Amino acid sequence: MKCSDAARLMHDYLDQELPRDQCKLLQLHLRECPQCEARFRALERTDALVHAMPAVSVPDDLASRIMKSLPKSHKPKAWTGWVQRHPAASAAAFFLVVMLSSFVAMWNQDDQLKLSGDVEHVVVRGHTVIIPAGQTVKGNLTIENGEAQVLGEVEGNLTVIDGNVTLASTAHIAGKVKTVDRALDWVWYKVTSWFDTVAYGS
Repeated sequence: MKCSDAARLMHDYLDQELPRDQCKLLQLHLRECPQCEARFRALERTDALVHAMPAVSVPDDLASRIMKSLPKSHKPKAWTGWVQRHPAASAAAFFLVVMLSSFVAMWNQDDQLKLSGDVEHVVVRGHTVIIPAGQTVKGNLTIENGEAQVLGEVEGNLTVIDGNVTLASTAHIAGKVKTVDRALDWVWYKVTSWFDTVAYGS
């Protein structure tokens, strides 16, 4: 048995919690090692002194008085504990808040007319985008900060952000008509458009 193992077992031996086979090994080691034997005798004397000390009477309210005298500890707010326990989710939430605030700021500041898609067959008058009768827009058409007047055809989706759509009786839209007129809808549209771009590369 090593001296380090013997030192570790001495306390259990004195507390009578050491199994019988390990007791025999420890006793054999103590007979062969004078340093461990001296250490054991010192521990044995200390243990005997502790047991020989008279019991001290403690007032019943001592614990409560000690607790009252301690300075008040400020409990951390619940959300700080959650942040410490979930760092990845916290970083993702922070990122989303930053993205949302920047999107909302962009949405509030940007009032310039923007078009994307097949703009060859449309007519622009101020903030009004007209798809004339007899004209066909190939694919999707997105209009930001403008009005859409559809007299002809759109072979894809028509999306109008922060504007209105007017459909004539001659209008035909093969896809969906989406109008986005609130900041949250606009953010959702931007995020889904970005994911579509990443997924399909178009």
